[in-house]
Amino acid sequence: MSSSSQASQRINALLDENSFVEIGALVTARNTDFNLKQEDTPSDGVVTGYGVIDGNLVYVYSQDASVLGGSIGEMHARKIVRLYDLAIKTGSPVIGLIDSTGLRLQEGVDALNAFGEIYLKQVEASGVVPQITAVFGPCGGGLALIPSITDFAFMESDKAKLFVNSPNVLEGNYKEKCDTSDAAWQVKEVGTVDAALDEASIYAEIRQLVSLLPSNNEDGDSFEDCADDLNRACENLDGATGDPSLIARQISDNGIFFETKREYAKEMVTGFIKLNGATVGFVGNRTEVFDAEGKVSEKFDDKLTGHGCDKAAEFVNFCDAFDLPVLTLTNATGFGSTRCDEKHVAKAAGRLVYALANATVPKVNLITGKAFGSAYVIMNSKALGADITIAWPDAQVGTMNADIAAKIIADGKDADTVAKTAAEYAALQNNIKSAAGRGYVDEIVEPADTRKYVIGAFEMLFTKRDERPNKKHGTV
Repeated sequence: MSSSSQASQRINALLDENSFVEIGALVTARNTDFNLKQEDTPSDGVVTGYGVIDGNLVYVYSQDASVLGGSIGEMHARKIVRLYDLAIKTGSPVIGLIDSTGLRLQEGVDALNAFGEIYLKQVEASGVVPQITAVFGPCGGGLALIPSITDFAFMESDKAKLFVNSPNVLEGNYKEKCDTSDAAWQVKEVGTVDAALDEASIYAEIRQLVSLLPSNNEDGDSFEDCADDLNRACENLDGATGDPSLIARQISDNGIFFETKREYAKEMVTGFIKLNGATVGFVGNRTEVFDAEGKVSEKFDDKLTGHGCDKAAEFVNFCDAFDLPVLTLTNATGFGSTRCDEKHVAKAAGRLVYALANATVPKVNLITGKAFGSAYVIMNSKALGADITIAWPDAQVGTMNADIAAKIIADGKDADTVAKTAAEYAALQNNIKSAAGRGYVDEIVEPADTRKYVIGAFEMLFTKRDERPNKKHGTV
């Protein structure tokens, strides 16, 4: 199989059978410097066109590594820009399949300008149509910005390389020591990539993602008939308090949950679920990960970390841009206390505050565990604009753990007094009924009834309108 057929074959493997229509197949490079000749650059190294995924129109470009390494030059970029123009006009997603050595050196400044033209179109399309990229080969230097600007990105787990600087040019590093371009490192440490998988799995993930997302920011008809019982009880849901991804699957229609950035900042879960046929953005604090046998495989503190807040803020911004409701699950008692967190968490938490407070879509908060201090406020509290707050009976809302509060309030007193103070504090301040009595919690529901009440809340909020002060944009 030639690399040329591989570029087209990737498109055909992604799209519905026989649905792809190629655009610009006869385009070749114009530049003739350094002996570049038109006959040497078929399609100028990128196959572009449109097709459908489960009946949904999408635009796709796939880079051809057999043509000058799939490098980006003037006409290569022009084909991609043309695709974006069509996508914006018709309101349909853009999917890029990346396999390129990057900038075409033979075209010099023309190639540099070409990069800028692609960036500009990506920015124009951002928040208008979903953008998805999948990296199958090299993606380095300025090319690495393309997946970073898109909404979702995937990497082939073995052959894909994503980097701005190669590992060997980093001071004190080399590829064998730490391959910073490797898919595993990118998904766990960087947070640009949603998942590292084999090619077939990447196509399946993109297809599922397209089926869940609206085609554009004005697509209000992306609903499906729901065959799942809207009042279905979710037994033993409170046993999954530590891992909201399990709760997501249990309350979602037919168990559908598409988790984004699943290996990055695992203490924060983000993804998409279906409720009564509608896609809903899902965000939750995680303290445990369970393996296939139901045993705890990883544990995290119930804290908001810098990376976790950034992950959630970016996700909420996407949901708000595409008019997707947001469901948050709160189970946090404070902030991460590592040196890394101390450098980043205040700014990152501020971005999460901004994203949630700024979002005008329907917002529902479910308090499943402990919601203490500023962490409670940040995680979509009433004060930030949550439309409905639901809590489980054993949930707690307060300034801090009762035992810690008692030691401060009864400082210098004997142990019995401290213990009594702690009990009083827990009953008066941390009891969920106390928060409900003050109007900070709207409903206290049994965990098994969560699906029913969450669906009811979003149905009630379906016609929500939220007018804000007129401004160009915020600055957070």
